[in-house]
Amino acid sequence: MGQIVGGFLVPHDPLIFAAPDTVPAEVKDAVFDAYAEAARRLGELRADAVVVFGTDHYILFGPGCLPQALMGVGELDGPIDRMRGLDRRVIPHHPELADHILRHVLDGDFDLACAKVLTVDHSVAIPQQLVVAPAGDLPIIPFYLACGVDPVIPMRRAAHLGGLVRSAVEAWPGDERVVVIGSGGISHSVGEADMGRVNVEFDQMILELVAEGDVEGLCALSDDDVVRDGGNGALEIRNFAAALSAVPNPRGELIAYRPVPQWITGLGFVEVRAA
Repeated sequence: MGQIVGGFLVPHDPLIFAAPDTVPAEVKDAVFDAYAEAARRLGELRADAVVVFGTDHYILFGPGCLPQALMGVGELDGPIDRMRGLDRRVIPHHPELADHILRHVLDGDFDLACAKVLTVDHSVAIPQQLVVAPAGDLPIIPFYLACGVDPVIPMRRAAHLGGLVRSAVEAWPGDERVVVIGSGGISHSVGEADMGRVNVEFDQMILELVAEGDVEGLCALSDDDVVRDGGNGALEIRNFAAALSAVPNPRGELIAYRPVPQWITGLGFVEVRAA
């Protein structure tokens, strides 16, 4: 059977590409070093495929269709929102395992949209290009959760999806080793008057919950409290809940944390290990 052998939580802040010189070189180097360290650790896990939980930013899905959760099951490329240093490219995929996960999730009474051809945005492309590709250009299976546009997917629903992904992988007849990535956050506000505010205390609280593998603690946070303390972008911690729930008995180990107001985000990097 397949198995989830670990995971990572990493940011997908587009400003690291769009505005790289707005921060001191030491900060930029530390952030890219953290991605490189995550890639090194991913390589050590000898993974065969990577599941990425990303965020709908109103780039892929507009007012005509706002799925609560969608997965890519076929050909992939991206990002659609290319920028300097983040070029659009074909992305390796694993259609057989993706189709298996899709059908398992649907059988679990979870309504999930699917895309048989998908151009991803930066929330998937950044971890794919900075973490997955350097670790061997492994195939990915992307999920998009409604984190950025109302109505957002309930936190418990995101966690439930992560659990279904784990059970799907464990029911796979092959022996694939699968890693999950939760892409996003932590504190940041997008398009609001407080954009650029980074709440270190909020970020540390989230990182402490992650270190304990406390999915219930994440699910207990109300959206109002998350937006008040972490900004509307912090609703992306749904991706953390999904990734944690996909790893058996998860425990988080901090790789790096940087509050970077110039890039409007508290940037956290965590390895999630199966205890």
